[in-house]
Amino acid sequence: MPCYRCGVRQTDPERGKSPWRRGVIREQLVLICPACQESGDWTADLERCAQCRSAHLIRRLGQVECLDCGLVREPEANLIPVGGGEADPRAPARTDTALADEVGRALDRLLGRR
Repeated sequence: MPCYRCGVRQTDPERGKSPWRRGVIREQLVLICPACQESGDWTADLERCAQCRSAHLIRRLGQVECLDCGLVREPEANLIPVGGGEADPRAPARTDTALADEVGRALDRLLGRR
């Protein structure tokens, strides 16, 4: 999954904690690369928990969970977009055809196809 802000893809992680951050935008899990984290207030685009206002949300198994207070809810329940306005148009509703092409080439190499 690429960084939702700049589109760079995550490479194989080193041992230990990943420098990439997770968040939720428009009820979709997104990743934020280390460079985008350094470039400004990257949490401003993320949805926040209705209970504790934390942006430390993840989506898994069809639910959104706050990693700070532990609130678990269905994706459409009580999510508060930061700023109260329109959702960020850069958010994850795009397809990554370059990734699909790269995966296809890797499979061709692995399976000995030309």
